[in-house]
Amino acid sequence: MNSVINASSPHLQIGDIAPVRRVGPISRTDIVRYAGASGDFNPIHHDETFAHRAGYRSVFGHGLLTAGVLSAYATSWLGLAALRKYSVRYVSQVWPGDTLILSGRVTAITQQGPGARQVSCELLVQREAANGQRQDVLTATAVAAYTTPGGAQHA
Repeated sequence: MNSVINASSPHLQIGDIAPVRRVGPISRTDIVRYAGASGDFNPIHHDETFAHRAGYRSVFGHGLLTAGVLSAYATSWLGLAALRKYSVRYVSQVWPGDTLILSGRVTAITQQGPGARQVSCELLVQREAANGQRQDVLTATAVAAYTTPGGAQHA
């Protein structure tokens, strides 16, 4: 398996992995700033008392905050112009103080015609707590399309 640092080209192979990226630790300020940018002011994300009453141990990050961080990672790996599909599944919360660990790997490559390839990838976000314990918080898939000289790109 290769660790591909700049994969915005058609040179990816099945089994290639993206370099692991760490983001954080995520702070309460990060969460509130995201609330402001998104317009999602659900108190479960910023009001400690409300979060406790709802049965959570604390406030937690918006799922779309985590998905957005992962989308930036995916586009830096696969190339924004090549990305054709991105879908996520939320698994668990991200708590203040957690560090996000982002990873990805190529799972399939399909020829789409002369000089055109579609690359399918699995992506993962894990949270790492201050004590070093890790847990999956978001899984995702991405599809990118590439052409080689003389080929036509297909969506």
